[in-house]
Amino acid sequence: MTLREDLRSLKVFATDPQPFDTDAAPADPLALFETWLAAAIAANVSAPHAMVLATVTPDGAPTARTLLLKDVTAEGLWFASLSGGPKGRDLRHDDRCALVLYWREQGRQIRVTGTATIGPRAVSERDFLARHPKARVAAIAGEQSEPIVDESAAMAAAEARIAADEDYVPDDWNAYVVAPDMIEFWQSGPDREQVRLRYVLRNENWSSALIWP
Repeated sequence: MTLREDLRSLKVFATDPQPFDTDAAPADPLALFETWLAAAIAANVSAPHAMVLATVTPDGAPTARTLLLKDVTAEGLWFASLSGGPKGRDLRHDDRCALVLYWREQGRQIRVTGTATIGPRAVSERDFLARHPKARVAAIAGEQSEPIVDESAAMAAAEARIAADEDYVPDDWNAYVVAPDMIEFWQSGPDREQVRLRYVLRNENWSSALIWP
């Protein structure tokens, strides 16, 4: 059997898809987002807070990576990162971005597009200080996504910096909030059925519609 045949033989959708009553969907997509997220957490879905962030580099190339959702508020969806790294550089050049969360066990996916801005400094500081000490050390040991040179020395210096000041937060650690202008909810069903409900923000008002798979 070829790789192509192997791939085509794989199961596509969840064996136990969740019900999705689109007629009962709220007017605010963030409310539905929180409901789906809470259901994923309650069902012990693997890494329900993992999401893909897609940005565009200054030279126009698309790029994506997986990171963690930190919060959902009326302002939008939050994540945190070093503003001096690739994500930060991309968003300074073009604040438009896209997010994807996929919960395989429930056959659910949420797509988001919007614009990212840096949140209040206090939020950024709380996020960094809530990280595991080893994660804080790794964040300041070197330049994000750059080649590693003398890892031992860099880690030792970072550990000493954190030990000397337990409240230290690097200036370029920031909490970002993505204000959505589109949120789409996708639900698989039996016999390869699919339901897609898309919300679009126009003139500060959300409208929603079912769309074809």
